[in-house]
Amino acid sequence: MREADRGSVSPAYLTTAEVADYLRLKERKVYDLVRQGEMPCVRVTGKLLFPRQSIDLWLMNHLEGDRASSRPVPVVLAGSQDPLLEWAVRESGASLALLCHGSGDGVRRLLAGEAMVAGLHLLDARSGDYNRPEALGLSGMRDLVMVRWAVRRQGLLLAPDNPLGIGSLEDLAANPVRLAHRQPDAGAHRLFTWLLARAGIDVGRLPFSPHPSLNEDDLALSIHQGEADAGLGVEAAARRQGLAFVPLHQESFDLALRRRSYFEPPIQRLLAFAREARFVERAEAFGGYDVSELGSVVYNA
Repeated sequence: MREADRGSVSPAYLTTAEVADYLRLKERKVYDLVRQGEMPCVRVTGKLLFPRQSIDLWLMNHLEGDRASSRPVPVVLAGSQDPLLEWAVRESGASLALLCHGSGDGVRRLLAGEAMVAGLHLLDARSGDYNRPEALGLSGMRDLVMVRWAVRRQGLLLAPDNPLGIGSLEDLAANPVRLAHRQPDAGAHRLFTWLLARAGIDVGRLPFSPHPSLNEDDLALSIHQGEADAGLGVEAAARRQGLAFVPLHQESFDLALRRRSYFEPPIQRLLAFAREARFVERAEAFGGYDVSELGSVVYNA
C-alpha cells in the first residue's frame, strides 16, 4: 500500500457517531433504526458497532429501483452441501430449508427465485478463480451479493487406513481403483476434472462408479461401505466417516444471494451464530476449514 493511501483506509466497524456522519443522519435517527431492527449492527460490551460492509449493503438495498425483484422467495438454502454450513443452519435456528443438490443446481434456483441463498464452490478452469458471477451466468443479477463462508480443503477420500496406499492423483491411474464421483454440475466434479487434467490423467481411462453421489456425505458413505475405493471431497466429510484423506486443493465456498435477502432474519441469524466461539470451535473440530474471512462480502453488484 502506498504511504499516501494509508490514511484513507476505512475502518471495518463504525461507531454510532461515525455511521451517522457517513449516512448524513442524526444520531437519534440511527438509534431509532437500530431499535426498529432496520439497521445492521453488533453490540460489544454495551456499545453499538456497525460493520462497514453491512452498512454499504443496507444503503444500496434502499436505492430507488433496486427492489424491483421484490417478490418473496422461499426460505431455502440451495446449492452445494457443506457439513459445517449444514450444522450451523440447524444450531443457529435460521429456519432455512436445505435443498442441496450441487452448486450448478443452486445457481439455477437462485436465478429462478426458488431459493433465498445458494452455497457455491465453482472453479473457473481458465482463471483458477472461484465463483465468478460472469462465469456462472449471474452477472445479470444487479442486486447479487456473495459472502465468504469458508476456505475448505479438498482432497482424496480413501478407505480407512488407506489399504491401497494411494498418496496422489497419479496413484489413481496406476492402481485398479473404483472411483466415487459427483453429478456433472457439482463443484466437486468440476474441480476433480480440472485437477486430473492438470496432472495429465485421461479421465476416460478411470473406472468411475455407475451412479453419482449427490452430496459430500453420500460420496464419503459409498467409500466407507466399500462401494468405491476413492473419491474427491472435503476433509470434514472424510472425518465424519472415519476415512483416510489426502489433501489436494484449497477452495473458496461462498454464499450467493440477493441484496435484500442478506437482511432477512434467517441470513442474519446464521451469520451472527457464525461469529460465536462455539461455531469456531466446531469448525476446528470438523477439520479442513479456514473461517477467518467468514462473513466478508466478496462481491456486491
